[in-house]
Amino acid sequence: MSSEIELATFGAGCFWSVEARFRAVEGVLEATSGYMGGQPEPNYKMVCTGTTGHAEVVQLQYDPQQVSFETLLALFFEMHNPTTINRQGPDIGSQYRSVVFFHSTDQEKSALKAIEALDQSGRWPQPVVTQVREAMTFWPAEEYHQRYLEKHGMGFCSL
Repeated sequence: MSSEIELATFGAGCFWSVEARFRAVEGVLEATSGYMGGQPEPNYKMVCTGTTGHAEVVQLQYDPQQVSFETLLALFFEMHNPTTINRQGPDIGSQYRSVVFFHSTDQEKSALKAIEALDQSGRWPQPVVTQVREAMTFWPAEEYHQRYLEKHGMGFCSL
């Protein structure tokens, strides 16, 4: 019996390192860098202005029989600082915000539960500011952004 493929979309700062980290997860079938959360149809130059409302995100296609959404959420929260508003490392602007774009009510509930647990854990001295928003149109980033770290061998650009 084959399983249903699901989507997950995360914004955790610069999408290059986020994409690379998720690609390494067994059960993640595809990870695509792109944009979500704003208007109009974006391109990188537009999103960099911080005026379109888009966040740099990575959209995953994953097999929930191999990896759970909760496991993906845990990795998401490990790979960036979810307590900084519109900033990850040297990247500043609303396009670098911490955000979970949910594709189902189960994903929304899991994200809110994870944030509550993280706040209660004391891991971060400040509260988690990660947004939890309904998924919108996903716009894949330009081809030169896809698998960027694989192509260029650079280090991670977030936290």
